[in-house]
Amino acid sequence: MPISTFLTAGLLALQVHALPGRDNPALMRRACPDYTTYASTPHAPYSSGPLHLPYQRPTEACRTFSSASVEKVIEDVTSRLVDPDLAQLFRNTYPNTLDTTIRWHVNGTSTSASARRNNKRDTSDWSGLQTFIVTGDINAEWLRDSTNQLMNYQLLAPNDTGLYNLILGAIRTQAEFVIRSPFCEAFQAPSVSGIAPENNTEIDTVHPAYDKSFVYECKYELDSLAHFLKLGRTFWENTGSTEFLTDRWFKALQTVLKVIDAESQPTFNSNNLFVENEYTFQRLTTLGTETLTLTGEGNPLNSGTGLIRSAFRPSDDATIFGYFIPPNAMMSVELQRIAKVLEAFGGHDDLASELQERGEKLAAAVKEHGIVTNGKYGQVYAYEVDGYGSRTIMDDANVPSLLSLPYLGFLNQTDEIYQNTRKMITDKMGNPYYLEGPAFHGIGGPHIGLSNAWPMSLLIQAQTSDNDTEIMECINLVRNSSLLGLIHESINVTNVKDYTRPWFSWANSVFGQTVLKVASEKPYLIFGEGAEPYNVS
Repeated sequence: MPISTFLTAGLLALQVHALPGRDNPALMRRACPDYTTYASTPHAPYSSGPLHLPYQRPTEACRTFSSASVEKVIEDVTSRLVDPDLAQLFRNTYPNTLDTTIRWHVNGTSTSASARRNNKRDTSDWSGLQTFIVTGDINAEWLRDSTNQLMNYQLLAPNDTGLYNLILGAIRTQAEFVIRSPFCEAFQAPSVSGIAPENNTEIDTVHPAYDKSFVYECKYELDSLAHFLKLGRTFWENTGSTEFLTDRWFKALQTVLKVIDAESQPTFNSNNLFVENEYTFQRLTTLGTETLTLTGEGNPLNSGTGLIRSAFRPSDDATIFGYFIPPNAMMSVELQRIAKVLEAFGGHDDLASELQERGEKLAAAVKEHGIVTNGKYGQVYAYEVDGYGSRTIMDDANVPSLLSLPYLGFLNQTDEIYQNTRKMITDKMGNPYYLEGPAFHGIGGPHIGLSNAWPMSLLIQAQTSDNDTEIMECINLVRNSSLLGLIHESINVTNVKDYTRPWFSWANSVFGQTVLKVASEKPYLIFGEGAEPYNVS
């Protein structure tokens, strides 16, 4: 390591020791710089590669969670990486969730005495391990984001008690969110945490009504519920532990099933009469993607499809046709995999059989109604359908997406219809949101606009490819556009310095995940010819 690195590290340490109240962790944390502001500016030491990427981790005293096993993975991987710019980007992104987003973690059997005094009525439901994880620059937790933010650490949980408890706490916190407001996707810190609610000034009319001190935003997204199932399922797959299967988790599961049943109903009953959906959403806005049509109902959906409605996409944009194919595919996978968890747990054979059957029927419905014929590409998956024959042909960068179907476990990446779909959605002539420019290209979406592609789409493209050239082109394009040393939400295709969000923890997590996948399966691409595979353990 060059001497400049040690000098810079020493200066950072001196800055931390100069913070007021350094003997009081809580006071010291309040003195730490706001990370959104911090991440917007490059910091030394810089990488020795041509991009000179900055070092963007907060000082140790300002990190929100620490793990020796995570630090070991960083050292293992960066010491092997041939490209120093790629190494710096991994060094910043892999620990980003732990460094910056763990706002509240109770690592014990009950909440603290001060928390109980803050709100006595909540303590019975928030007892034991709990973890609240923000998305990044918004001080609120998205079910989808937080599940993905933790994915890199699931592999380490069997041998790292701290990470094991962190993830177990996150499952328990998500269960409480689902039980209380299952149609909502983003939540405030629990009141027992002592963290004040984040202010959301949007004017929404939502049914069922929700409490703004508990919910940050209430857009019903089917994938949020699928991600709740995925968080517990991946915890079991990696640790073998069923400790998360508490009465509260089972109550959350039953709540998920009730929502699925409610949102599987068509717009008109058997007498062809309109029946109001259990969930409606209207927002006072000038953006069509931020509200549902027809006084909050959304466009009509036909009966007999076996699909589940989703009012919004994982981008938080409204669906055009509510039978949104990617989250239906994801839910079909998670229902069947959770069934396997319950089989291993024992004592819930009927429920496991029910989940397996639900998942199989949903997968069949996705194939029956989601596969359509395109004049140029042949049989492909539509993005959204309505059961009347209408469909949306496109893809969006946010996961779940059509591009991510193998990543979700719905099908193999060699599947012929998936390959047809992949060709369509990575072609400007096939996908209106495949955005190209002189500086950047990739899948974007309506959430940001028609000039910005999302690095996340390129990372998913890399993870769902077996082509060495394609994989490295995707990774290098993301590397070359991440000049602040972190992965942005979106990047202008004409100017990589024009981006949204300097700090987007989910995208940082996906970058780390992509590098680790290549390190395991194709180590020669990033470690050099003849390199041995590296597997996290």
